[in-house]
Amino acid sequence: MKNSIADFRSDTVTRPSKGMLNAMQKALIGDDVLGDDPTVKYLESMASEIFGMEAGLFCPSGTMTNQIAINVHCNPGEELICSPLSHIYNYEGGGVAFNSGVQIRTAGDKYGRISAEEVESLIQPEIDVHAAQTSLIVVENTSNKGGGTCLGLPLLREISNISKKYGINYHLDGARLFNAMVRDNETPKQYDFFDSISICLSKGLGAPIGSLLLSNKDFIEQGRRVRKRLGGGMRQSGYLAAAGIYALKNNINRLGEDHLLAQKIKDILKELDYIAEIKPVQSNIILFRVIKSINPSDLFNHLQKNGVYIILMDKEWMRIVTHLDISKKHFQMLSESLYSFSSKI
Repeated sequence: MKNSIADFRSDTVTRPSKGMLNAMQKALIGDDVLGDDPTVKYLESMASEIFGMEAGLFCPSGTMTNQIAINVHCNPGEELICSPLSHIYNYEGGGVAFNSGVQIRTAGDKYGRISAEEVESLIQPEIDVHAAQTSLIVVENTSNKGGGTCLGLPLLREISNISKKYGINYHLDGARLFNAMVRDNETPKQYDFFDSISICLSKGLGAPIGSLLLSNKDFIEQGRRVRKRLGGGMRQSGYLAAAGIYALKNNINRLGEDHLLAQKIKDILKELDYIAEIKPVQSNIILFRVIKSINPSDLFNHLQKNGVYIILMDKEWMRIVTHLDISKKHFQMLSESLYSFSSKI
């Protein structure tokens, strides 16, 4: 099945490589809920050291690491600020409200960027008892719904200055942060101004499952309690942690290959008369929409019949994502299917 389709739906569809599977098989394990899985401990320590943070927490998903961060940073009845395209706002099942009793205010452009000025304008006055107190600012780098946009350190630092000015916590949803760092030639320690960071291991880095929450020791201890409350405590999770260690050691630099392939796909889309718009391609995500005379589902179904899988993001936008499991054959299948659709219009 894996080789019979070209799966561009997401970088979450990647399968562990032989080297990763070998590392998983050889992992030393314990019971992480009891605190004695050595491989999980090593992964958490390794990742926190890479980012210049004090501690880390291994979790099943990026949704969980984000939800834990929000829960620890905020009290019920408070408010956070983010882009209207944010993952926490669109794709976490209403968890902000359900898990933490927090509401959201949004601002920003159609690429997932929010300026420091916009953030400051949304901060509620502490003395106004009618308003929910602003307790958290969340940014997502890269922005998935923005088309893989890289926010850049200058913008992120400007927002950090606002968060410090008002004494508001600052969280980074870094599900695809390594894509941004490779694209912009950044280093993890340059992100040490965040109060908490979530990074995903199961997207471009190729691990089968897992995300990490990074912060100071006290925050992570509180987060560990919330993880248990959410049902995220895993027992012999060292096998999964070993995959994450392998991913961090071997699969970061190669992300540039995914970015180059995304550019090639963008160039093909630009040649097609039935494509109306493509969002700027900065990393491994290509968001595009077709002209109004065409039903996006018709293109979607045509691709699928040809063994090419992508995602309909909504009624207009379609998404293609490059990743380490995409081969030259898969790229050729996508290219031929996109061109052949022209004859059906």
